[in-house]
Amino acid sequence: MNKYLPGIFAMAAVVVASNVLVQFLYGDWLTWGAFTYPIAFLVTDVMNRVYGVGPARRVVIAGFIVGVICSLIGTQIMLQGDGFSYPAVTLRIAIGSGTAFLVAQLTDVAVFNRLREGAWWRAPLASTLIGSSLDTAIFFTIAFSGALTFVEPGNDVSWAGEMLPLLGTGPVAPLWVSLAVADWMVKLSLALLALVPFRIIVGSLTARTT
Repeated sequence: MNKYLPGIFAMAAVVVASNVLVQFLYGDWLTWGAFTYPIAFLVTDVMNRVYGVGPARRVVIAGFIVGVICSLIGTQIMLQGDGFSYPAVTLRIAIGSGTAFLVAQLTDVAVFNRLREGAWWRAPLASTLIGSSLDTAIFFTIAFSGALTFVEPGNDVSWAGEMLPLLGTGPVAPLWVSLAVADWMVKLSLALLALVPFRIIVGSLTARTT
């Protein structure tokens, strides 16, 4: 179990950091969380390739539990800014993150396992693309959709429902939809870039275990 601890800690750290950073905009259409969360897929795919599907699932579950606990603690920590007090992590973000994480990561593990015998890049790329798409759709819907305000009535996310042209140029849609699309596009780009560290890390870990 000790050899899986780095993966568990990395997963939990990514979840907690992303839950906080997703609340802060980077430019008009992105949140800072878009740049940290894709690391979770890299961790999952490395564990899957080096240790197998069983250990990868265990790391996902353990990372999920630790991450959700830390995120729920974050809902009780109040921050100060612009004359207001607000939780470090809102309940909707904690629920959305946990649900999206579990569904997306377990899907990633399953897809990777189905494709593991092909070219080295096919499994991590395909599984990350599919998992990232599920993650974005589930998270942003739960965290910011006006239809789910009953989940946390005291959390005012009306800013995310402002109707604007999609990414500034497309059809009119709620702001959170533009944030989701931009987030998804970043994840797709990072899925390609992550192939480099995936190859390097897998090679290093495989050499140590042989």
